[in-house]
Amino acid sequence: PEPGRCAHFVLRKRRFCRMIPAPGRRFCGEHGHEEEQSDRKRIPCPLDPKHTVYEDQLQKHLKKCNSREKPKPVYFVQDIFFGLKDVAEIPEKQVPLSSLSIEELQNLITRLKKASNGVELHLKEQILSHQALQEALSDPKNGESAFKHLKQQASILGNMERLHLLGPGRCFVEFGAFFGKLSHWVDIALENTESVQFLLVERATTRFKVDGKHQRRDSIFERLQVDIQLFFLSKGLLVVFFFFSPPFFLPILEKKKLPVVGIGKFFCGAATDLALRCLVESYTTCCDGKDEEPAPKRCRAAQTEVAPHKSADNESTTEDQKPVAGIVIALCCHHKCDWTHYVGREFFKSVFLGPVEFHYFQRMSSWATCGMQETTGKASTSEDSKVFFNDTEEHEHTLSRAASGSDTLQGILSVEERKELGCLCKRLIDHGRIEYLQQQGYKAALQYYTEPAVSLENVLLTAVPNPSLIPEPTI
Repeated sequence: PEPGRCAHFVLRKRRFCRMIPAPGRRFCGEHGHEEEQSDRKRIPCPLDPKHTVYEDQLQKHLKKCNSREKPKPVYFVQDIFFGLKDVAEIPEKQVPLSSLSIEELQNLITRLKKASNGVELHLKEQILSHQALQEALSDPKNGESAFKHLKQQASILGNMERLHLLGPGRCFVEFGAFFGKLSHWVDIALENTESVQFLLVERATTRFKVDGKHQRRDSIFERLQVDIQLFFLSKGLLVVFFFFSPPFFLPILEKKKLPVVGIGKFFCGAATDLALRCLVESYTTCCDGKDEEPAPKRCRAAQTEVAPHKSADNESTTEDQKPVAGIVIALCCHHKCDWTHYVGREFFKSVFLGPVEFHYFQRMSSWATCGMQETTGKASTSEDSKVFFNDTEEHEHTLSRAASGSDTLQGILSVEERKELGCLCKRLIDHGRIEYLQQQGYKAALQYYTEPAVSLENVLLTAVPNPSLIPEPTI
């Protein structure tokens, strides 16, 4: 063993343990029983077998083990924005796309084209930029990958400015924040602006975050490690439900009564639907499960372009409700969508489609970005193959041959035809999201925000409250 390290040899790893033992001992606490002259036996912890515990201290250990399930309070709500609760309509076994016959596949394509009638397929280009990123875009030290990310972030900020979402008196909630770079550039764009707060929501732990660069600025940054299914915005309080802990209350929105702007860059698949539910439905869902009178869909304070800085005292709104001023999310990974979370189920049903067709369409959507070209050179023989895009820093696409249906489609559809069908599936799924937002009182749209050479996932979803759907206050 190395000097000052544990003398236990780990057979599985073929090396000595690297833990540091206490002074005067040869073994660490985990392997200390090897040098003790006693009959005490160590057994794997029943809560987490990765560590061991003395058998005679098991009951004491279970009370303080970090892997124990914490007691849930009465106001805990599991999967509050999970989506579909009744899974009876979901088939128990979904047949892979590659298992379909030629006739079944052709019928599926026919239904796809029929359902796409009336769906906006040719999106408007809104490739913009923002002054806040001009210096970084012209910096030769940035590599090709960094330059592409900067162009995307600049266009997102440009579209936010176009929608009048960049300004004082905002709370920006970045979903899938990862490094937090999108919030970073929004903060740079709003330099010296008062009443700006940021909430960065990310499920996984992240290293090399840029949050620390803003510690001395006037804006407030708060990072929350939480699953969006358990993330609740309601009545001016940000309520976060952790898996094994009580809700964590952040009165960050209650103090200054700031409207919320939901943002996200490459928010994969079902995560986009969960974020939309969180933003749109938080103000009509009660966190304690009790019945309350439903609040109006939108209030006059939600008119970002008309009265973004109105005082709360002069507004005729439902008490303590803080409207969502806007939503700006760069979409991606439609093949990771899920019927249980999808917000556009009503739209699919209106065009006589259901979970079975959705399953095939979300798998077919991958054709738009990876096609079905044969792998050249030394191809991998494994079932799963990973396809990485320009945005590997923030996400990756994982596809399988079974999902792509290469065996069935070989010689039937060309690469261009498959790409066209993949784009059609993406637009159909996105149209369901647009209709959902429109029904909730938003003016929603899809647009290309960057060139395909920068990113193949180049569609931006934007939504602002629709003034024509805002009810007049009752006296």
